[in-house]
Amino acid sequence: MQEPIEPTFEEDPSAGPFARQTEHIPVPNDPPWGTPIAIGMWILSVALIVVVPAMFLAPYLFTRGPEYISDGDLGQRLMSDPTAIAIQILAVIPAHLVTLAAAWMIITNGRKYSFAGTLGWQAGGMRWWHYAIIMAAFFALAIAVGTILPEQENEMLRILKSSRYAVFFVAFMAVVTAPLVEEVIYRGLLYSALQRTVGVGGGVAIVTLLFSFVHLPQYYPSIGTMVLLTVLSLVLTLIRVKTGNLLPCIILHTIFNASQSILLIAEPLFKDGNSNAPVSAIVVKLLA
Repeated sequence: MQEPIEPTFEEDPSAGPFARQTEHIPVPNDPPWGTPIAIGMWILSVALIVVVPAMFLAPYLFTRGPEYISDGDLGQRLMSDPTAIAIQILAVIPAHLVTLAAAWMIITNGRKYSFAGTLGWQAGGMRWWHYAIIMAAFFALAIAVGTILPEQENEMLRILKSSRYAVFFVAFMAVVTAPLVEEVIYRGLLYSALQRTVGVGGGVAIVTLLFSFVHLPQYYPSIGTMVLLTVLSLVLTLIRVKTGNLLPCIILHTIFNASQSILLIAEPLFKDGNSNAPVSAIVVKLLA
């Protein structure tokens, strides 16, 4: 565990020789945690995404009996069982909540500092039309990439095709918990620490690649989707650099996921009768 951080104090020179010292408040680029703690928190966040769904799935497997577990490839069976898929998706939400609680303890140094203030909860110069331009540019890029690198069957598409319940659960998670938790971990904890130890360029590169790497199992072997996901991660990290605040990253990430979630839910209205894949998945390609 990280040693408690002793507050530093600064004197107000205008207050005279008997000036009372005031506590130095941490800011996004000078956080009260180091790179080892940030990397440890990232590892914990990944582990929770694996372990918690497995814990929630265990009672369901027990009710299905030993034949379900021993007969054939269990992994393949779980990916074709709509109930098992729904359980695993829903279990990601408590995993996100535990991750957020652990991150909150680190960011506030045990309730000593402000969570929002330490991460950066200001617009940082971002306006609504900035988000609109970025979204338009990204969707144009998605169409271009989709033309060159057509969508391939991957785990996310299989999940979306398993049931309408899965679509609703994925949409809820993608809008309500994923943007906040992922931004707190990647552009909050990780980038804030890394830019101080390896520089801005190194921090941007590492955070961008780690974010893409964690999503690889969902979208492999869809190269086009991974390209878009890497571009999205890079844009979000550069916004964190430019604004010095995490809030704009959370807002853009939420808008991005919400736009895709709307398309996923509305998919039956414009489903392509010649394709078994959801039209929305073909158009926007990924949920980050």
